[in-house]
Amino acid sequence: MTESPSLHPFTLLFVAALLLSVALRFWLASRQVRHVARHRGAVPNGFADRIGLAAHQRAADYTIARVRLGIVETVVSAVLLIGFTMLGGLQWLMGAAQAIAPGSPAIASAIFVALVVLTGAIVDLPIEAWRRFRLEQRFGFNRMTPALFVADTLKGALVGAALGLPLLALVLWLMRASGELWWLWTWIAWMAFNLAVMVLFPTVIAPLFNRFEPLPEGEVRDRVQALLSRCGFRARGLFVMDGSRRSAHGNAYFTGLGRARRIVFFDTLLARLDADEIEAVLAHELGHFKLRHIPKRIALTFGISLAGLWLLGWLSRQPWFYQALGLTPEPAMADAAALVLFFLALPVFAFPLQPLFALASRRHEFQADAFAAAQTDPKHLASALVKLYEDNASTLTPDPVHSTFHDSHPPAVQRIGRLTAAPAT
Repeated sequence: MTESPSLHPFTLLFVAALLLSVALRFWLASRQVRHVARHRGAVPNGFADRIGLAAHQRAADYTIARVRLGIVETVVSAVLLIGFTMLGGLQWLMGAAQAIAPGSPAIASAIFVALVVLTGAIVDLPIEAWRRFRLEQRFGFNRMTPALFVADTLKGALVGAALGLPLLALVLWLMRASGELWWLWTWIAWMAFNLAVMVLFPTVIAPLFNRFEPLPEGEVRDRVQALLSRCGFRARGLFVMDGSRRSAHGNAYFTGLGRARRIVFFDTLLARLDADEIEAVLAHELGHFKLRHIPKRIALTFGISLAGLWLLGWLSRQPWFYQALGLTPEPAMADAAALVLFFLALPVFAFPLQPLFALASRRHEFQADAFAAAQTDPKHLASALVKLYEDNASTLTPDPVHSTFHDSHPPAVQRIGRLTAAPAT
């Protein structure tokens, strides 16, 4: 007789972890809303001469609106997860997949995983549309038309299918054909896939969504090339991306690996910052490469994925893992069931570890700031950051506990404080 999922110890552990995760997210969100609202009435010391009260209050209101939408996302995600597991949603989708491909477990397995992903995407779509056309529109950031939103969504789905379905087929085949060490071969395939995507993204994937034009000749290009020469950095090109088609937010980033590396500036960033500030922002991004932050993050990601796949390899052999999460697959469908259950349950148990990853990211940001301060005048990076905080409506007064959990970048007061104290080059 099959043990009832509601009575299994792992079921209770899963539900308790989910409730704890939701409660912790709610508590952090409420702290952020209260803290930002409490400091809404005055610009922090050190910023009053550079950011006006109206801009500070706009950033506070934008932050609060985003946090409240995040609460809705948390509730929807939790309900969907319960629907998938405890309420039998996954079992129903598995039956639907088998009905679509009767007598072909391999095809049915791939369809099952695709149906789970598609269901999650459909549930997320209204929230993303609300974020874009209500929240971002309200604060003047959205420049995307409904037609472009639909086009991006469809292109994203097609690209995801073109990349994801072959990978899924390979993983399912490895799980069937590679014995108990399938997780190790899958990890090797996963590493190769990710590295290939990093190489292809700048020249094949990104141009499907945005236009990239060479950085025009002039002072900015000359300053950027001089900085790259001083730092001994080589890239395939300097490009401007038409970010303004979709958003008023500005940014700059490095992309690609090896000889495929590119430096990309949002057109909105170039329109807002002067040559000194652009050089300083690029020096910060260059710091991540010179200090080997990118390889370290890739290595950490691959190390965690290895441990996760090893754990999945063990869990996939435990009948209680499936039963406790509301799924009783046929043996031929067990591999796909294990994949889905693992990636649905993992975030529930991993969320309390998030501050560790945020801490490592903030440390890297401080180090990249220090590198930039050694290559350019630190006041230029400070000036650029202040403009970006204002233009992106980033709050200057985040709740410290919420920031510890969620923020990959240090609070503005800390970053600007360090740069202000740094000696000029």
